[in-house]
Amino acid sequence: MRRVLVAGAGPVGLTAALTLARGGVPVTVLEAGPGLAAESRASTFHPPTLEMLAGLGVLPELMALGLVARTFQYRDRRGGAIATLDMGALAADTPYPYRVQCEQSKLTPILMEHLVRHGGEVLFGSAVREVLPRGGGVLVTTAGGARFAADRLIAADGAHSAVRRALGIPFEGITYPERFLVASTDEDLDGLLPGIASINYVFDPEEWLVLLRTPDHWRVLLPTPGGTSDEAELARLAGRLRAVADPGRDWKVAHASLYRVHQRVAARFRHGPVLLAGDAAHVNNPLGGLGMNSGIHDAVLLAGALLQDSGAVDAVAARRREVALQHVRAISHGNWEKLRSADPAAHHAELRALAADPEAARAHLLRACLITSLG
Repeated sequence: MRRVLVAGAGPVGLTAALTLARGGVPVTVLEAGPGLAAESRASTFHPPTLEMLAGLGVLPELMALGLVARTFQYRDRRGGAIATLDMGALAADTPYPYRVQCEQSKLTPILMEHLVRHGGEVLFGSAVREVLPRGGGVLVTTAGGARFAADRLIAADGAHSAVRRALGIPFEGITYPERFLVASTDEDLDGLLPGIASINYVFDPEEWLVLLRTPDHWRVLLPTPGGTSDEAELARLAGRLRAVADPGRDWKVAHASLYRVHQRVAARFRHGPVLLAGDAAHVNNPLGGLGMNSGIHDAVLLAGALLQDSGAVDAVAARRREVALQHVRAISHGNWEKLRSADPAAHHAELRALAADPEAARAHLLRACLITSLG
């Protein structure tokens, strides 16, 4: 293969590019922004993702920056811990029976450094404008007028993918009724909520939430009405946080933002010489930390199929779409429904039984961590 283009220098695009470069394929990454994104965004790495990053030679550097979460917890807003699941149950299934908490913005510089070391290149300020499949390959024109010809193009340019739109590929699904508000805080939540794990899903029919520990902050995710202004919601954030745990003053908040959440899957993940991966191919709510992880899986498996050059690409693209529909969408949407259930008692009993049954817990973790999706 003479050259592959990758649109997008996020964790998915850079993982795909590094996979190709390590396989000896010349690769150029076209990134619309002026540099690597600095936002925290995704922050959880599941066991199979850690295995893939180990295969690319970047895991030791990520581990040095992240923290290991060996358990995660389901909690009730009023009653405290419901069940704690120990990922050690996966010890026979993976060399990494835990999740690593680390912002994706810490992974991308590592991936880029390795990519350049293997001969790849990243061109910033190169937003894709036109995509023209032709002659068994593809011609890409950027907003600045530069043209690039390649055998293949991997679109990893996010939920608003310019590549997907240029090709007219439908992106069907739903938009959730509420926005999600994410706040990063420097509070000592271990002290305010004794016994919490590094990853916590908190049930409540009126206001569920998620508490995630990262190396730099605790992150709090709260559902927020869809019809109010951002300013009004940020103004009432202090009171909402004090309702989670009250230190006798407002929480120390480092950053807060609101965003709409969608659940969508592209009609196809392959269009001639173009492959879609990550958010360009599928988006989901963040409950369960599946988006970036499944996107990295897309990247490694699709790029690996290109390296084989054996007709495997169609089968892999079809399988990745099936995973997006049957695993990622089903699990993340199910998590949303359970957290906001008007009568969560049945879910509580189910989770307590799950935690008490080692085999059932293992089966649940295999699915929740996307290990079964790779079978």
